[in-house]
Amino acid sequence: HIEVHVDGEAYFITEEEILEDLHFHNLWHKGMRSGDVPIGKIEAYLKGISQVKNARVYRKLGGEWRIEVTTRNPIARIFNRQGQTYYLDDEGVKMEISDLHAARILVVTGNIPDRLEGQNVSEIINNDSLKSSQKLDDIYRISSYVCDDPLFHSLIGQIHLEKNGDFVLIPLVGDQKVVFGSALTEKEVAEKFKKLKIFYEEAMPYEGWDAYTEISLKYEDQIVCKKKETDG
Repeated sequence: HIEVHVDGEAYFITEEEILEDLHFHNLWHKGMRSGDVPIGKIEAYLKGISQVKNARVYRKLGGEWRIEVTTRNPIARIFNRQGQTYYLDDEGVKMEISDLHAARILVVTGNIPDRLEGQNVSEIINNDSLKSSQKLDDIYRISSYVCDDPLFHSLIGQIHLEKNGDFVLIPLVGDQKVVFGSALTEKEVAEKFKKLKIFYEEAMPYEGWDAYTEISLKYEDQIVCKKKETDG
């Protein structure tokens, strides 16, 4: 008996695919006796799948054996400067892209040095040398805030990292860009998004979504905007 618990909205593996994988890797076949099932090897294999957050394999009384899998919840899809693409989940862990399943989530592009085989967010934030050379922790701070906030979750479709180190947000509505700047701490990220929310709620209804070409949050305690040029 196999159960897949989805932590979020994206499905990355199904019960049928798990059985096919186990058969392909000679860990299970039809007609196998319950006592011959290599429970420890199966559990280790499943935990090694990057889309799997946790796996538990055990045998019940009567000979029935069960697999319980919880999948990871991606919050961003990253395209780095080396040409790799991968997901980042809500715990700051990188996930490989699935050939069979895709998630409609925030897209992150630009001058991103972090490779798929490199460190996860938890390893970067506790290492000063990695923090200065990697950007995954900054991406995680912005992506987490966007996903947790209903307004920005529905509004922001892309994050782009410029060569000068500035993060730029690309909204789904309008054709302006939001120059976010740095994202070194959770406090900095929260303060910038708070300013942006006030601007959207108080200024945009009067000016319109297409009034500006650029909204900059780089400067402390202010928002600097560039208005779209009009004919005449």
